[in-house]
Amino acid sequence: MSDRLRAQFSFLLEADRLRGVERQNLILDCSRRENSAEHSWHLALYALVLTPFAGPQVMVSRVIQMLLLHDLVEIDVGDHPIGDEVDWQAVATAEAKAAERLFGLLPADQGKALHALWLEFEQAESPDAKFAKRLDHCQPIFQTLYGSDPLPDHVEVVRGNLFGGRATALEEGLPEAYFHALYLLGYESDHDTGALRARLPFLNAADGLKSVLRATWIGDGSREENSAEHSWHIMLYGWILGEYASTDIDIFRVINMLLLHDIVEIDAGDTPIHGAVSAQALAAQEAEEQQAADRLFGLLPAPQATEFRALWDEFEAATSADAVYAKAIDRVQPVLLNLHNGGGSWLEYDVSLQQVETRVGVKVTRGAPEVWTYVRDKISPWFEENKRL
Repeated sequence: MSDRLRAQFSFLLEADRLRGVERQNLILDCSRRENSAEHSWHLALYALVLTPFAGPQVMVSRVIQMLLLHDLVEIDVGDHPIGDEVDWQAVATAEAKAAERLFGLLPADQGKALHALWLEFEQAESPDAKFAKRLDHCQPIFQTLYGSDPLPDHVEVVRGNLFGGRATALEEGLPEAYFHALYLLGYESDHDTGALRARLPFLNAADGLKSVLRATWIGDGSREENSAEHSWHIMLYGWILGEYASTDIDIFRVINMLLLHDIVEIDAGDTPIHGAVSAQALAAQEAEEQQAADRLFGLLPAPQATEFRALWDEFEAATSADAVYAKAIDRVQPVLLNLHNGGGSWLEYDVSLQQVETRVGVKVTRGAPEVWTYVRDKISPWFEENKRL
């Protein structure tokens, strides 16, 4: 069993490198380029929110999984902006090789299943893959056109993409997105885009999660992680490690919980688990998160607002089997990143192994005991060596 977990964590830690891949697109406040990990999280959120546009043959849970994986190959080959002169056949060959390497890190059964899902997305023939591709085409367009100060050349890339580029497929595949994008560019249209426009305020507000910094540093120790890329990484963790849940779970509900779990930090910020926080401060933080949930989920039309808020509340309560496991996995990822980057927030907050056991281990053991046994064995030598028992 430890060999299997070792392979799974090898994949998950390698996936962390996607945070270092910069895309051409700017985040919504136009302060910096986004990276491919946070882009993948935002696309998964698009899939969940735009479920009503998916069509009866589409299984959105599979679409979300595809979008979590779709850019992983960029760890090896990088991102290629659509406006650049690129040998796309050479890129496809390099990406296929990268997929073999990355998914080959996993146990054979999981690697085969995830590789097949990635290939399905690339081939774009199944209903699930077609919808995933449409989202991958429209999200960068709206991120640009709703940007606080978009670069003129980025707007021209969008225009070219809609008139003759790959986004022309949106006219038939997701016409609400196509015609709303044209409207934002100043073109008139009588196409009804009201149902889409009702959901964009939430999707645009969600971009703010890319600017919420956490206490945990990314694996290479170069910077703090943000809550959007953290959410993407946690969704992968929850999916890959689902077999170790202490009770039966619905992995698709778990993934959706983890997709939404930190959304309130847009308003309330992140609270470091190892920070010295009083009971009074924690109560104030909880109240602030509740207000944030009211505001953010309230941006959605009913019944989605009610459905998403209930899922977030379930995660916070941590009493259902799905939520217990989701909470457990939410605690695991920062531990492995700290070990990977040489101590991270353990050094910053002067953390002992006993504190990790109390603040993290108890919750992980409740939801995934085998995972905590493995993780504790991995981190114990670091604490022993640094005399932090």
